[in-house]
Amino acid sequence: MLARVRILVATLWAGSLWAIGFIVAPTLFGTLSDRVLAGNIAGSMFRAEAWLSIACALILLALLQWAPGALELKRRRLLGALVLSMLVCALLSHFGISPLMAELKAQASSGIMDEAMRSRFGMLHGVSTVIFAVQSLLAGVLIWKQQ
Repeated sequence: MLARVRILVATLWAGSLWAIGFIVAPTLFGTLSDRVLAGNIAGSMFRAEAWLSIACALILLALLQWAPGALELKRRRLLGALVLSMLVCALLSHFGISPLMAELKAQASSGIMDEAMRSRFGMLHGVSTVIFAVQSLLAGVLIWKQQ
């Protein structure tokens, strides 16, 4: 039973990452003519995703600890390392990079950034994208290694 719950939580986590990052956010920017609005909506969705990531990580780590006999030690360590790595990605992005991006947005007068701010925002967005891509790839490995 715990193994099925673990698979369900991992699938929820991976699916939400992939849906928001690779379907919802690109659709927002492709559909809405106002890029600031699209960015604000996407940002809200990524904030919700970060909290979902934290919750899923904590649940998965607890499930891995509660069912030690159900999984061999090597597999439990691998799954734990994957979950912790994904959690680190979520924490870095949500508590490290996102606040810096929000600060730049807040400093922009009338919502318009100067060249230096745009450049810094773009760099932070690029780092955030790489972290999200790593987390998404790790999610695929996590799902793959469940059985």
